[in-house]
Amino acid sequence: MVAVAALLGLGVQGVAVAHPADPGDAAISAAQRTANAAATRLGQVSAQLAAAQGAVQRAEGLANIALDDYEGKQQDYEDAQATASSADQAAELAQEDLDAARSAVSSFARDSYISGSTSSRMTSLLTSGSASQVLERVALLDAAGDRRSQVLDRMTAARRRAAAAQATARAAVARADTLRKQAAADLANAERLYASARRQASSYQAQKTAMQAELTRDRRTVTALEGRRAAALAYDRAVATAAASGGGLAPAGYATTTSPGSPSAIATAVSAAERWLGTRYAWGGGSLTGPSMGWGIDAGVIGFDCSGLTRYAYAQAGITIPRQSRMQYSALPKVSTDALQRGDLVFYAFDTSDPSTIHHVAMYLGNGEMIEAPESGETVHITALRWGGLIGAVRPTG
Repeated sequence: MVAVAALLGLGVQGVAVAHPADPGDAAISAAQRTANAAATRLGQVSAQLAAAQGAVQRAEGLANIALDDYEGKQQDYEDAQATASSADQAAELAQEDLDAARSAVSSFARDSYISGSTSSRMTSLLTSGSASQVLERVALLDAAGDRRSQVLDRMTAARRRAAAAQATARAAVARADTLRKQAAADLANAERLYASARRQASSYQAQKTAMQAELTRDRRTVTALEGRRAAALAYDRAVATAAASGGGLAPAGYATTTSPGSPSAIATAVSAAERWLGTRYAWGGGSLTGPSMGWGIDAGVIGFDCSGLTRYAYAQAGITIPRQSRMQYSALPKVSTDALQRGDLVFYAFDTSDPSTIHHVAMYLGNGEMIEAPESGETVHITALRWGGLIGAVRPTG
């Protein structure tokens, strides 16, 4: 009766076994509809997010254009101010030259008045010697008077040109300032639109993240319900096989303990396992104090293998369990897979009727999730409880 013994595993004759509850078609269908609705909402939010991200890119481009425009108008304004400053200086110099010319004319008139004539011509003539000197002085005095008049005319014209240039430059500054202020307003508006687009995209991203988490939960619910159905069917088949063989013993993997275990020990073990999320899988790795060097295909890799992680986790809670997964399953109290609690260890086998084919162990976290060190090349992670290949569960109690 080797096959019967393998099927019954370590069950004890006469032990009462809880039948895994079949959730039924209605519950599974409802859960699937919920998951489908979540998938639809996720698709809608994803489309909205894509559109919002496109809007962000366009708004960013427009903001960059507005910034360029503003910087250009700012430069124009500064250039106009520099031109106006130069025009102001030119106007001041022209005014100073005009004032100097006027002063020279005033001095000429004053000298003429003091000499008793409207000009200094008479004094110069009276002091002249010969007739030729008189004629020469007349010419020089006429030239001097004409020169003063010409200088005054030129200075007056220069002052007018400087004043006109000054007015033109000031008008240019005013226009440049108006354009600069408009560009500043356009830039501020573009920045507001860009910020608004970013907030909208961020909102859709948050919604997408929430929808993804909701969909993941809903799909895990479907998987858990389908797994419970599979477990119930497997239970019935196992019982039927045992009855046909005349065994009548409890199938492997079902309850031989109802003790809930120590809440504090369970919390410590779970926390210890979760501490190493993201740690590399290392074949043969894992000690009582943490990750260790793997060997074989993972030589040189520091991390945990599946049973190394579970043994380490419970060691932190003061509970000693064997190193290998098959030994853990063999040595620890069995619990029904229909009554799993947080901290229970779940085992996977190639043949769910043969504990000698167990090849993997993980820690159940509740809510249809478990933490595991999966396989070479991967890392310690949390994932949905897998029902396929699940042979049974144990509850370390110290």
